[in-house]
Amino acid sequence: MLHTLKNHWLYNLRGDILAGLVVALALIPEAIAFSIIAGVDPKIGLYASFCIAVTIAFAGGRPGMISAATGATALLMTTLVRDHGLQYLLAATLLTGVIQIVVGYLKLGSLMRFVSRSVVTGFVNALAILIFMAQLPELTHVTWHVYALTIAGLGIIYLFPYVPKIGRIIPSPLVCILLLTALSMYLGLEVRTVGDMGELPNSLPVFLLPDVPLNLDTLMIILPYSAAIAVVGLLESMMTATIVDDLTDTSSDKNRECKGQGLANIVSGLLGGMAGCAMIGQSVINVKSGGRSRLSTLVAGVFLLILVVFLGDWVSRIPMAALVAVMIMVSIGTFSWDSIRNLKKYPLSTNIVMLVTVAVVVFTHNLAFGVLTGVLLASLFFANKVAFYLQVESRLEKGQKRIYNVKGQVFFASTTRFNAAFDLKEAVSHVLIDLTHAHFWDITAVSALDAVVLKFRREGAHVDVIGLNQASATLVDRFGVHDKPDAADKLTGH
Repeated sequence: MLHTLKNHWLYNLRGDILAGLVVALALIPEAIAFSIIAGVDPKIGLYASFCIAVTIAFAGGRPGMISAATGATALLMTTLVRDHGLQYLLAATLLTGVIQIVVGYLKLGSLMRFVSRSVVTGFVNALAILIFMAQLPELTHVTWHVYALTIAGLGIIYLFPYVPKIGRIIPSPLVCILLLTALSMYLGLEVRTVGDMGELPNSLPVFLLPDVPLNLDTLMIILPYSAAIAVVGLLESMMTATIVDDLTDTSSDKNRECKGQGLANIVSGLLGGMAGCAMIGQSVINVKSGGRSRLSTLVAGVFLLILVVFLGDWVSRIPMAALVAVMIMVSIGTFSWDSIRNLKKYPLSTNIVMLVTVAVVVFTHNLAFGVLTGVLLASLFFANKVAFYLQVESRLEKGQKRIYNVKGQVFFASTTRFNAAFDLKEAVSHVLIDLTHAHFWDITAVSALDAVVLKFRREGAHVDVIGLNQASATLVDRFGVHDKPDAADKLTGH
């Protein structure tokens, strides 16, 4: 118990507490903004962020990662709230959690290994662009004071770490928020503040069950939304976990994270909050501010509730320009600048996958569409590349025996090359197909072998197939027809 407490919670006390405070301050305007996107009261997003952050600190599989109400999930709730109201949203949040827990127990989080590095890079770059674009409304049609505060904030963030001794002790984003708030209050600047985003709650969340009929009609209403939110939420969480893994040089349990996200959403729904997931921007802020353990996530959630419920009057005075400066820092730090420099060095297919992922996410504002498009493209490029590693060499012995040596991978994308390598009209009495250095992967490959063997036999040649490895032989024995009675009839479907 003490060993777990020390290794997962208490080994980085100062860094985690300070980072958690920075994240809590940055979460407030985002939670309010995402509530507005979803069409609900600001307190729904704030309660959700508190519940999810605290729960995931204990149940999640990626220490140091921040989860809360997010824009990716809020976008999917708009229609449900508009057509059916808040209570159906709370019910959908509960169902979302159940679906995510089932995904975790089915170990589908392991599917992240099929997401290529180019897709992850595209995802990261797209999110960096979206984070920056989300700040633009705060920088348009405003007075020069806002620009001055934003520039000053960026100056503090990037220069404060160079201050001797304290520069590396106190996170510069926290210093930026505190100094700009004090300056704005002292000078009495007329700038947009957190309080202008919406009314902050003045009470703790309370347990409640959604006031909806428990019948099939309700399930049919919320299921499509819950499924979509669950998929998008897990995609963003898994991608964010991978990024935090890279930033901290540590590993995480993706399946536990799926279950943790599900439990966090259930808690959120029962306490009057909406569904959420991991937040890449806040997670990067946490890591760059020194947060590493589960304590930083817990502190962020607890501080968030304390700030909005008990210190709301002070929090409401924070100028949005200070938080804009922090988020611009996040977008700059999140973007993979190496991906631009490597465009000339990396293969064209890798660059296409990365750029298409960026384009789809940015234009649709839907992370799931971008990631799925990227994974599909990467898979097609991979299949096409592997298909070209198939070689079929042949030699003629004693004028009547043709030996074909097949080397490489035979599957749906390479069967055309496989078929084209055989001279089916050659007048030989014996054909030997040596598959010692080949591997058959699917039914399409087995069908191609059947077709070649049966066409040679139709031309009067005796055909032997040798060298199948155990896995390929199992597939051919189960689905192949060339070595079975009435083979020609089976192949043609008669």
